Amino acid sequence: MNHKHQHTLDAIRKEPASGNIHWRDVESLLKAIGAELLVSHGARMSFRLNGVEGTVHRPHHSAALTKQDVRHLREFLSQAGY
Repeated sequence: MNHKHQHTLDAIRKEPASGNIHWRDVESLLKAIGAELLVSHGARMSFRLNGVEGTVHRPHHSAALTKQDVRHLREFLSQAGY
């Protein structure tokens, strides 16, 4: 994991949830830590990491995740050991 990935992970962990975390940064982070992309439908992206499955919705009209999606991502990463 490089410095940019660590910065993205720190932004996800930060309270209150940020509405300024870009999807491409999250996708890059998940790939860097070894998350496996599962079959997805539409904007729903499912990942598996360390035996834990999580779902995040890829933004439709913006590059940034919603605060709710950041909270879901935070919970997923926490359960997976990050």
